[in-house]
Amino acid sequence: MKKTQEQFEIETLKLIKNKLDYIYSISKSYNNDIPELMDTIESLASVANMFATIKLEELNGNVETSSPQGFIVSKLGNSYSNMKEYEKQKEDIDFPAWKL
Repeated sequence: MKKTQEQFEIETLKLIKNKLDYIYSISKSYNNDIPELMDTIESLASVANMFATIKLEELNGNVETSSPQGFIVSKLGNSYSNMKEYEKQKEDIDFPAWKL
């Protein structure tokens, strides 16, 4: 069986996690500005961070995170609900009749 080349590098994953931590902290700090948007960003940053954490653990050969799938499903569900609600609000807007 042919061994495939690893698509991720440990140092790059650490940089990705660092940027995701920054995005997460900004969304938490400014949550009062646009709560639904910031909550969605926070959740998506958490999901992406969990994926990066799991991949880092795999590359380092030690799996420490328990139940990552449950965490991801929960956080993703939050973002999904926020987006569905946003979409619903946009669809409920009555635009004025078009006149030429």
